[in-house]
Amino acid sequence: MSVWAVLVAAGRGERLGEDRPKAFVRLGELPLLAEPLRRLDESDWIDAVVVVAPPDWEEPAILLAEEIGASKVTACVTGGETRSESVRAGVAEVPEDAAVILVHDAARPLLPDEVIGRVIEALGEGFDGAVPALPVPDTVKRVDGDLVLETLDRAELVTVQTPQAFVASVLRACVESTQGTTDCASLLEKSGRRVGIVQGDERLLKVTTRADLERIAAWL
Repeated sequence: MSVWAVLVAAGRGERLGEDRPKAFVRLGELPLLAEPLRRLDESDWIDAVVVVAPPDWEEPAILLAEEIGASKVTACVTGGETRSESVRAGVAEVPEDAAVILVHDAARPLLPDEVIGRVIEALGEGFDGAVPALPVPDTVKRVDGDLVLETLDRAELVTVQTPQAFVASVLRACVESTQGTTDCASLLEKSGRRVGIVQGDERLLKVTTRADLERIAAWL
């Protein structure tokens, strides 16, 4: 079974206050992109990697892959204005004979190999896609402006992370027919496909602010 990873690294990261895209902000001695790229390259679950870079940052991404010895990188493509467009660009580079496509956000650099395994293995249970998730620890309320409308049942809620794994043919069809979603699993949900959840990992923190970056650096 051929498994290809699409590493989405095209985000701007404006809230970090840097003069470069989020994936190229320093995490330790190297750009943030190096950490998830290295982990995908070292994973026995992954056969090949496509990197989706910000416009004008394709060459630095390729040079970084060469610097860290990421030999599974087969292509680096330009991302779009939205995440959906960036995913579509990456998926287009995956060959038709791939069985599984794994999509991961570079903004979650600490990628545990066991999570990669869990989402891929879930596809063997009949799901079209699988996502890692964590339970919601706080009470969640639905509001209208400053008015509380209702308290939601926390037992029915989870927060979702990446990497997300998909049957390749299903993801291809969904990225072509559906747009405007915040994650790939939403594309499948809109198309009536079956998406399963597996245990996520607190280390898969998404870098949004400087504090997030500092916290992840402390975990390395």
